[in-house]
Amino acid sequence: MKIRQHVQKWILQEDLNFLLTNRIPRITLTRFVGWWSQIRHPWVVRGSLAVWRWFSDLDLSESRKQHFSSVHECFTRELLPGARPIDPDPRALTSPCDAIVGACGEIHEGQVFQAKGFPYNLKTLLGDSTACSHWAPVLEGGKFLTLRLTSSMYHRFHAPHDAALEHVTYISGDTWNVNPIALARVEQLFCKNERAVLHMRLHNGIPFLLVPVAAVLVASMRLHAVDVLLNLRYKGPNEIAAHADYAKGQEMGWFEHGSTILVFVPPGFDWAPDITCGSRIRMGQALLKMD
Repeated sequence: MKIRQHVQKWILQEDLNFLLTNRIPRITLTRFVGWWSQIRHPWVVRGSLAVWRWFSDLDLSESRKQHFSSVHECFTRELLPGARPIDPDPRALTSPCDAIVGACGEIHEGQVFQAKGFPYNLKTLLGDSTACSHWAPVLEGGKFLTLRLTSSMYHRFHAPHDAALEHVTYISGDTWNVNPIALARVEQLFCKNERAVLHMRLHNGIPFLLVPVAAVLVASMRLHAVDVLLNLRYKGPNEIAAHADYAKGQEMGWFEHGSTILVFVPPGFDWAPDITCGSRIRMGQALLKMD
């Protein structure tokens, strides 16, 4: 146990962590891990999960399955029914995923933050897409929130309210790590990485955005409303026609590994209790409340 703690502490040193997770051939390694995770061999699966457990807080006690034919199956595991209660308050916008709350605040003159002192522009995040060109004024004065998924967390994401997915803009990009160390060093990191802009609308007509952002070792994501696996092979921006109606808490898709979901809402929302930077939150827990 002491050896494990010492190794983890050594790897978590800021300079070394940044070097190990970013100053590497990120895209090549990400593609390799994608291939490795699909291998269906018991030795590969058992060995990979043992290493994963050694370096993280992986807990499979809530998993619907306890035995996996590939590492990918474990990454994208489903949970036992009822493991994530959904806040029933009709005014509450709930968390789409298990996460650690990162930077959050108000959108001012199109500017938001990835970390303290590291702003980025909403228009830059959304890219040159014509489908995204109207969002900046709609969201001005609203709120943004960063939800970071670690590698050991539940990787599926869900509708935060009764809502419709109206369009998807997929933007291919890099695969920088999205942990706090990288966010405090790489300017406009979210604007560099692969991401999908999910154009959403509550059933009462209020529009909002969910932006899943991929990262090192994770550059693919699955949306049930889109027929293809979105990954680095697709250069962007790609405009993808999609329409799906979701009930609050209904599954929308998953990441192949840990990453981040950015949430953007227009004016008219307040923070739910206990939403602070650094707090852990579970899918279905209230994030924001409508006025």
